[in-house]
Amino acid sequence: MTDGHRSCCTPADTPVTAGPHPAVTVAAPRERSTRGQVALSGGEFAMGDAFGEGYPADGETPVHPVRLKPFHIDETAVTNARFAAFVKATGYVTDAERYGSSAVFHLVVAAPPADILGHAATTPWWINVRGAHWRRPEGARSDITARQNHPVVHVSWNDATAYARWAGKRLPTEAEWEYAARGGLSGRRYAWGDDLTPDGRWRCNIWQGRFPHTNTAEDGYLTTAPVKSYRPNGFGLWNTAGNVWEWCADWFSPSYYAESAPQDPRGPDTGTARVMRGGSYLCHDSYCNRYRVAARSANTPDSSSANLGFRCANDGGER
Repeated sequence: MTDGHRSCCTPADTPVTAGPHPAVTVAAPRERSTRGQVALSGGEFAMGDAFGEGYPADGETPVHPVRLKPFHIDETAVTNARFAAFVKATGYVTDAERYGSSAVFHLVVAAPPADILGHAATTPWWINVRGAHWRRPEGARSDITARQNHPVVHVSWNDATAYARWAGKRLPTEAEWEYAARGGLSGRRYAWGDDLTPDGRWRCNIWQGRFPHTNTAEDGYLTTAPVKSYRPNGFGLWNTAGNVWEWCADWFSPSYYAESAPQDPRGPDTGTARVMRGGSYLCHDSYCNRYRVAARSANTPDSSSANLGFRCANDGGER
């Protein structure tokens, strides 16, 4: 995958504006909680792209056996309502708020002209918007009042980790994420099988039409959908394809699968970008078919955008 391919999904770097940044607020850890999580027994599965459909530089191959211990994972992405509770309890300030701007898709910007800070050089559909953050996803003239049950967006890996710490949880490893997303289906293209639209019905929130100017929204949504849209997979997880990208705990390396540990892999020891999984409402097979269950991407830990969220995990065992 080239840098251009990666930035189709989410902008490669968080926009930075001039001026001092407040100190980062670190939430205090809470007692372990499995609230809203599904308990999975773990076991062995084949991880990776069995169809040869990924970008070579994404490193979706070789397909390799992975064995996981039991773990828990959120049934949905973290919602605006849950993230608001975190912010209210801790006073946390996200990276997008500290930097002063974040990336918004060009068709939905809701901000005065003075807040438009420029387009991404190689992906002009991404616009750097002053004042865009989780409470105002499209800019100063937007809000989340009617989107409490939608996934929170404009959250960086740093923000997601801070939330998980406060919630008594953690981010899933990449292997845990793929195992859970597959829902018990071995070697399939999507979380529900190999056909994108079984019986002519959309099963995920991705782009329809001609990217990046015309979205016919046949799946019902132009941007985010409520976290319990469509149908859950075989493990009871919702929207593991499309809607928003989801952060994982691992550092990203395109060559990691060739050297991955067979038991509970946790990714490379170091890196510059963290793994993202699942695709988003902007994915389209003309340029980004990363709504496949094996697909991977990555971004820097302080990056944010209007299609980037997360869900949490936990070790196995009792609450």
